[in-house]
Amino acid sequence: MVSGAVVSGYRHIGVLKSIGFTPRQVVTVYLTMVSVPAVVGTALGTAAGWAASYPILRSAFSGIATGTAVIEPAGWLPAATLIGVPLLVALAALVPASRAHRLSAAQAISAGSAPRTGRGLTVQRRLSGTRLPRAVSLGLGQPFARPARTALTMAAIALGAVTVTVTTGVSSTLARSMAATDHRTHIDVKTSAFSDNRIVPRLTPAQTEAMLHATPGAERVSVRGLVRVGILGQPQLVFANFYGGDDMVDHARLDVVEGRQATGLNEAEAGPGFLDQHGLKLGDRITLVLDDRQTTVTLVGKEAQGNPNAITSNDATRARLTPDPHVVEYDVRLADGTDVEAYRKAVTDADPSLSTSVATGGSDGSVVAMTLTSVAWQGVVIGVVGIPVGVAVHRLIVENVRTIEFTEPQIDVWGVPLLAGLGLAGVAIAVLGALVPARSAARLPIAEVLHNE
Repeated sequence: MVSGAVVSGYRHIGVLKSIGFTPRQVVTVYLTMVSVPAVVGTALGTAAGWAASYPILRSAFSGIATGTAVIEPAGWLPAATLIGVPLLVALAALVPASRAHRLSAAQAISAGSAPRTGRGLTVQRRLSGTRLPRAVSLGLGQPFARPARTALTMAAIALGAVTVTVTTGVSSTLARSMAATDHRTHIDVKTSAFSDNRIVPRLTPAQTEAMLHATPGAERVSVRGLVRVGILGQPQLVFANFYGGDDMVDHARLDVVEGRQATGLNEAEAGPGFLDQHGLKLGDRITLVLDDRQTTVTLVGKEAQGNPNAITSNDATRARLTPDPHVVEYDVRLADGTDVEAYRKAVTDADPSLSTSVATGGSDGSVVAMTLTSVAWQGVVIGVVGIPVGVAVHRLIVENVRTIEFTEPQIDVWGVPLLAGLGLAGVAIAVLGALVPARSAARLPIAEVLHNE
């Protein structure tokens, strides 16, 4: 943006030279012109970013055990931003301003108003011989008349295309990792164990499970118990999730990416964070301690993610430690065609202490046309370049998240419809960015347009 502003001001540079400004003064004028708003904008942006970072970080890490990590922005960031951004702006302006200061006044004015002979004119002449509408042929040839400006425009579009691709890929990977893998409708039924306004349950855990089974529409019900247990030889307590019910079918249960699910007695799973933090690997054995009971479990599965202070096991293993199931949540898989709201109402009517949520699987017009055409093909080219770069960056990010191990199906989110949509994103960025100034320019008188060029 900064370089483009200087390039588009070549006519003004020529005027400055014609009234006696030296080349050094011309460069100084433009560096000052971009530096003042850069400093003001950087100061305001840094202050706003610093103020917003604390609540954003608190929200992002709420409910996550972070160990000894300090979750706050680094103290050196404001100083680095206040110095680095204005410096980057100045460098971006220095290159085109230095080029302009070497031009004579006449050359600078000419460079800012009309393209040089032999650049885009040849392309435009060839295009004019085709059957394309005149506005389209002029638009296609215009970027060749100003290669520097075109390069800057394409660079901006490329950043947009890469950003859209990366954010789309990461969000798709995360959504796929959390979606119900069976693409069925599930009802999450939470107990009042962690509710601020606890309601005394009407039903025992066994009665609740039976009620969920008996309510019309239920296919399968899984149960999750949660209790804090000790590990023999470790000073810190950890959370232990104990799954039971119908084949441990909880849709929200973390995928096992290495080894197998802990379905047998005295078997457990853990995420990469837990294994790294405790120096463990699959096949290792740990002894769980609760009150005056203990049992030794074998780590048989590595989960895709998970709390670094939590493990997963089954109800049979829980019974070795405590008779209390410590139920905090039920997962109900509904049969196709079930009335979801009716099922939810039946559950809360049976026991108001239960809360439910649903999880589902899966002329002037010619001037405008010329301007939009001149940037649209750049969007197509940059889409071809930007999308592969964005795909590569997306894979680099998701394969190096230390606390989550995504499976290949979760990483490979690039279906044909999505890639086609992203391909159009570069065009959309370019066209939408040009639409407003193009419409404004189309309404101006010819003399004013030539004056402002």
